[in-house]
Amino acid sequence: MFYELKKSGLKVEKQKPLPLVYEEVKLEIGYRVDLIIENKVVLEIKSVEALNDVQLAQVLTYLKLSNCKLGLLINFNVTLIKNGIRRVVNNL
Repeated sequence: MFYELKKSGLKVEKQKPLPLVYEEVKLEIGYRVDLIIENKVVLEIKSVEALNDVQLAQVLTYLKLSNCKLGLLINFNVTLIKNGIRRVVNNL
């Protein structure tokens, strides 16, 4: 789905499918990214006890497949939201 935030003019894609290619097998919808903003920033939203390496690897995979450089892994299951945000970069 594609949204354009009227006040800010940002292009936001929600639940954007990413293809997965492994050897000769291609899946049109291998993954679904929570949000992609301006084709530059990947946002992955979680509500878990604690962020772990699996979720970090997930965001890195999304960054590589979408050709984005910056990702934010956000966990809403924290007392202070600033403690639940992890910045993830791809080849910076």
